[in-house]
Amino acid sequence: MGKTRLPAVEDWFTIDDEPRLIGTRCTQSGTYFFPPEHTMSRAPGFADSTLERVELSRTGTVWSYTNAGYKPPDPYIPVSDPFEPFVIAAVHLEAEQMVILGQCVAGVTVDDISVGTPMELVLETLYEDDDNEFVVWKWKPIATATPATGSENN
Repeated sequence: MGKTRLPAVEDWFTIDDEPRLIGTRCTQSGTYFFPPEHTMSRAPGFADSTLERVELSRTGTVWSYTNAGYKPPDPYIPVSDPFEPFVIAAVHLEAEQMVILGQCVAGVTVDDISVGTPMELVLETLYEDDDNEFVVWKWKPIATATPATGSENN
């Protein structure tokens, strides 16, 4: 029997074939929040508004990015020993008009992305125990087709 797949952080993302971040939306202002807001709307002038749970877009474009070349302090859980640098991307979600900051999947370097690169949300294993696989969400570049050059050898 396989391990049970669990989110490393409860109620922040769905666990399925096409994962999505879970956010909230202020019903009066239309403002989206991530992580989910459970107490009140942070939209100016709408503190008394109702919040609804929403699944956010699973794709967006790189707004900004950087390389994390140092090991973050605890409670960071390294996926490799010794520590390997990783990329952090701020991804713009068009429909929600918001930017979500998150780690990129293993193997992506700052040379692999640029501002405007299409990204998608995926899940990666953070750690495992005897019974469970704990997963987190990360950003992954969406593969794009190579444009045809128009020159074919006959």
